[in-house]
Amino acid sequence: MNQYEIDHLATVREVAPESMVLLRTDGSFPLERPGTLALYGAGARRTIKGGTGSGDVNSRHVVSVEEGLESAGFVISSKAWLDAYDEIAEKNHREFVEDLKARAKAAGVPALMFGMGAVEPAPVVDLPLDAEADAAIYVLSRDSGEGNDRTPEAGDVKLTESEIRDILALEEKFSTFLLALNVGGPVDLSPVKDVRNILVLSQLGAATGDAFADVILGRAYPSGRLATTWAAWEDYCSEGDFGDPDDTHYREGVYVGYRYLDSVDVAPIFPFGFGLGYTTFELGGATVTVNGSAVTVEVEARNTGERPGKEVAQVYVSVPAGELDQPFQTLAGFAKTGELAPGASEKLAVAFDLAELASFDTARHATVLEAGDYLVRVGTSSRDTAPAAVIEVAETAVVRELHDVLGDPGFTDWKPAAPAAVEIPANLPRLAVEAAALRREDTAEPVDLSEALAFVQGLSDDELTYVVLGDYADEASKQSIIGQASQGLVGAAGQTTTRFDGLPSLILPDGPAGLRIVPQVGVDAEGKFPLGDALGGLFAELMDDASMEAFGVDPNAPERTPERVFEQYATAIPIGTAIAQTWDPAVAEALGDVVGAEMDHFGAHLWLAPAMNLHRSILCGRNFEYFSEDPLISGRMAAGITRGVQKHPGRGVTVKHFAFNNQETNRLNSNSRISQRAARDLYLRGFEIVVREAQPHAIMTSYNLINGVHTSESPELLETILRDEWGYEGLVMTDWVVYSMTRTDMKHPRASAVATVKAGNELFMPGCEEDRKTLLDGLAGVRDLPSITREELEKQAARVVRMARKLGEAAPAPEV
Repeated sequence: MNQYEIDHLATVREVAPESMVLLRTDGSFPLERPGTLALYGAGARRTIKGGTGSGDVNSRHVVSVEEGLESAGFVISSKAWLDAYDEIAEKNHREFVEDLKARAKAAGVPALMFGMGAVEPAPVVDLPLDAEADAAIYVLSRDSGEGNDRTPEAGDVKLTESEIRDILALEEKFSTFLLALNVGGPVDLSPVKDVRNILVLSQLGAATGDAFADVILGRAYPSGRLATTWAAWEDYCSEGDFGDPDDTHYREGVYVGYRYLDSVDVAPIFPFGFGLGYTTFELGGATVTVNGSAVTVEVEARNTGERPGKEVAQVYVSVPAGELDQPFQTLAGFAKTGELAPGASEKLAVAFDLAELASFDTARHATVLEAGDYLVRVGTSSRDTAPAAVIEVAETAVVRELHDVLGDPGFTDWKPAAPAAVEIPANLPRLAVEAAALRREDTAEPVDLSEALAFVQGLSDDELTYVVLGDYADEASKQSIIGQASQGLVGAAGQTTTRFDGLPSLILPDGPAGLRIVPQVGVDAEGKFPLGDALGGLFAELMDDASMEAFGVDPNAPERTPERVFEQYATAIPIGTAIAQTWDPAVAEALGDVVGAEMDHFGAHLWLAPAMNLHRSILCGRNFEYFSEDPLISGRMAAGITRGVQKHPGRGVTVKHFAFNNQETNRLNSNSRISQRAARDLYLRGFEIVVREAQPHAIMTSYNLINGVHTSESPELLETILRDEWGYEGLVMTDWVVYSMTRTDMKHPRASAVATVKAGNELFMPGCEEDRKTLLDGLAGVRDLPSITREELEKQAARVVRMARKLGEAAPAPEV
């Protein structure tokens, strides 16, 4: 194992407990010492490090829960159960894959495209729980991935009968029992919610099992908090629809997650922001001060228990409802303590700008704070807060004058008929904020492109088209599958053009749980090529001849014999949801630093991460990659990761998927119908935060449409909002529009290279010769395509050239 792997695994292991959320405890954990342990459940031996799809990471080894516990000195007494479960699970998996292939064949589509990200339901088992031990642990496991959504069925969101039976039986049999949840998102715990000890282990990358053992033995402690509400399935908001292949209506407006449940006063099983520890804490009385529009809430957190730990202070604000309805409360700020010994305390200062709580008023085309009383609450979850102060805004304040963009969804947003009342105690301190203090600049200055424009203006039309496309083989039929599209770094998703001397080519590996590249590379007279199972997992199992041909891979190509071999193992870090559960941007930055260091090692320029769409519904198959149901958490965590990566010269992130990519069903052609207010207040808000706080070097648009227009083809989204209003300075690229993946038989057409580049999405990835021809036709004004002028194409090409030089010239040479 290389030294960078050793160092980075140590970092992941060290910070992983900050992602673990203790939901229930009776004090019997941590255990005093290793002993005999009865270990059960799918995740015990078949531990999931992270979800499936293009964000999977090829680490050298993933430590399972069983392996981590045994390495820590435990004797596992339930080996017979684990062996028997393996046989059942393997048979179940073979049948699952064969069924996917059969259904794909019947539908006439390649198996990979049909089954990518499909959720394999947990099998029902009937095995004796007869092991004797000092304690027992059941590891419930769930997987999901890119390309398919989850279902509210047993074995996925809901528990199977055998899982419920076995968990409750172990709870009764053992005085010391823990239910550990090796999951990427919420499951409905209603039948087992009263189990005495419940821990969200989450999916923590390559060191999952070791980090779990550290926590079980008290060598570390869980200090995570939920970044998404865990409720009974029936209690989640159902006002909007989900998963329609053509049009998904976000009718619920701004009432998502805790904003909905708190507003209709429905108690979840475990609320947003909730988490316990091995110790207990007490928050002292909060002091609130105001300076202009800057609000600071000071509160003392004291460790009142007998073990060390960390606490998170959370500040929520109830915005007064006026012309605009408002959720019961909104997260405004948060802060996490350092480690506090028993009896120790720390004064936390949670700062936020009241202007950042402004809502978009469609009638004014502006973000506003309406006149009234803003109730500041302080606590440790959305359902455990105490009023601390009232901020008075005497007159309605316009924060930013913006634009009437993104279209009309065709409906009026839902709002509660009888919302939970906001009661303001009479004895609270009252502070005033003047409307003038809330005013902000409406637009930003454009980026200077003069130097890059001088270069592209000397290029021919033909040459310009290559600049705005990724590096590709000349024939569309040769277009490489994601993960094998870069010769500069084998296994990277792609790279920018290599056709111009003196213009660096940027290498783009996928993410977001680490760098996705091929672990072993062969070299022969023709160059470098991936060895072994380069795709891995379900990807590889579904790669039949039809899938290979669809993605430009010749199934009859002769096997290449390497003259030499080298390794490219990367470190799998915790999934996005787990990072958000730390409630600590500094941890996100440390993990970003791990990725940035590996980008240095391998010579990558832009990491296709972090992913930060909201958890609108717990059914989204890609939620594990995303952070939270809350845009503040999402934006702050993405900013932390961005800072960690981009402090490495020549390395950058690609924040994705911009925007409204909240389902995987028909993701290339689905139309998200959403109001301008919900779009700006929720789904764009996290992206705005990361742009304003950290200026990511790149942003990736999403496949879907917004109110009838592909996000990649929307100048209102990419030029007006992103660049003019937010002041974004970086590069915009598409998600990978592999030509053979696109369909023309859908209600909504696929995105085109001409409309995309014209709109301000200057890098169409990965690109192919057909895309280039459409660009030339757009310049010539022929065919039934949008036109594009030479000046427009020069502007977009200049943006690519600017970033290629900025990163390519600053990046040190790779170590491999």
